[in-house]
Amino acid sequence: MVRGAAKAQAQAKNAAKQEAAKGGKSQLKDREKALKFICPQCKAPSPHYNTLKTHMESKHPKADVPPEDSFKV
Repeated sequence: MVRGAAKAQAQAKNAAKQEAAKGGKSQLKDREKALKFICPQCKAPSPHYNTLKTHMESKHPKADVPPEDSFKV
């Protein structure tokens, strides 16, 4: 009955592997939380105010850059 014990171990190992993979590895929700600053012109998200400021200066040069205090953090 050596094979029976090995089969049971393999099934247990596979069940643990399937359980670990069940949670998934997606970081979309964490990424969405990190993108706090949204461009008022094109709605492009940015993680930092300085990134948004650079974006606004290069993509929307005629528009005024909103102050950092105007964003909900």
